[in-house]
Amino acid sequence: MILKGKSHKFGDDINTDDIIAAKYLVTTDPVELGKKCMETIDPDFVKQVNKGDIIVAGKNFGCGSSREHAPIAIKGVGISCVIAKSFARIFYRNAINIGLPIIEIAQADEINNGDELEIELVKGEIKNISQGKAYKSQGFPEFMQKIVESGGLMQWIAKEKR
Repeated sequence: MILKGKSHKFGDDINTDDIIAAKYLVTTDPVELGKKCMETIDPDFVKQVNKGDIIVAGKNFGCGSSREHAPIAIKGVGISCVIAKSFARIFYRNAINIGLPIIEIAQADEINNGDELEIELVKGEIKNISQGKAYKSQGFPEFMQKIVESGGLMQWIAKEKR
């Protein structure tokens, strides 16, 4: 599974209220949530995202509440993956549950806003095409690959029951 896209850079401690404000929690529709993704931090974020782009952040990304709306909004705006120094544990699990790949790397702050990235999830390899650098993360475990490829945990379960 290879992902390619432009990076959108954020800092440390991006919480779920920053990702999707509480006032939008009246729906779980990914497209509708995606239209308001990161609105409180960067009102123009959704205008800058192309399908397949990648969020890059610092430590503790997705802290705050346990709402699944946050990774749904990220996926809904067209982001294919989130790279961060670290993730809040509940966000990490919610992201996998809805089929959003996430990767932890210590060198996340070396990636600049707008850098072109290529990620090979299975091997845990990240290429920064813009800078000519490469980073290594833990490879995506096979069962997590299957969940992401199925579109999320519930879709994977339904597929497995057949």
